[in-house]
Amino acid sequence: MATRGSGRSRGSWPPARTRKRSASASRSSSPRLAEPTHPRPSAPDELGFESIVYEKAPPRATITLNRPEVLNAFDFRMLRELARACEDASWDDEIRVVVVTGAGRAFCVGADLKSWAADYLGEPREYWKWFGAFKDMHDRLREIGKPTIARVNGIAVGGGNELQMACDLAVMVEDAFIRHVGLEHGSVPAGGATQWLPILVGDRRAREIILLCDEIPAAQAADWGLVNRAVPAAELDAVVDEWVEKLARKLPQTTRYAKQQLNWWRDLSWHETVGHARDWLALSMLGDEAQTAVRKFLERE
Repeated sequence: MATRGSGRSRGSWPPARTRKRSASASRSSSPRLAEPTHPRPSAPDELGFESIVYEKAPPRATITLNRPEVLNAFDFRMLRELARACEDASWDDEIRVVVVTGAGRAFCVGADLKSWAADYLGEPREYWKWFGAFKDMHDRLREIGKPTIARVNGIAVGGGNELQMACDLAVMVEDAFIRHVGLEHGSVPAGGATQWLPILVGDRRAREIILLCDEIPAAQAADWGLVNRAVPAAELDAVVDEWVEKLARKLPQTTRYAKQQLNWWRDLSWHETVGHARDWLALSMLGDEAQTAVRKFLERE
């Protein structure tokens, strides 16, 4: 807008050519505005998600990882969509509890190694960007300001276990397992496992899970405190429904602060280590160890 004494009338700005470009841009076929203009929730179908399904049925929001053909492995888009869904749920005062689950027979098997091989092996700068999206997803989930439940409907491997650990409560089907395989694939599980497993299950058991890469059956995971319960598949939703009902009755502000206090140890270990882990893991993509391990894994697929 012109200031007094500029000699330019209010109607002369923006220039005609600028206005024409703006009109043209508004008619382009670009997707919906990706970033919100205010901290207000949206209807799920307005968000244009492709790798997840986001549903709201107050007091519950459900986020479903929806890449069952690859056992819900993370790709970059899924990480970004998870972060955005968590952000939206945090802004919606009608939502009191958020449930995270997977489509198909798996909860999540961590990173999509096929996309890793194509996009990140030998490309530390690109991996560093990918891990930034992974970190942002975790931060959005942990800082959502309301209780979260992991509905672990199948196996949880690597980053999938880190995802369920980031939730406040977890119930798991009894015929599934948890496993970390990073040490066989050239990746240190420093996206939550090295930080939080010692807190959840103790130092010795954390080392057993990470160093041996063995499957941890659901019943054992519950016994160790890695999940809250292991139940038959037919009872999974009943447990989730029971927890949602109980949590939704709690005072939201008090619950939010209680969760913030409970997160203190996890946040401390996370923030002290994750930046270093991001840099080291990015540089490790240049090494023979990671490249050979990932390619051997893909050859077996």
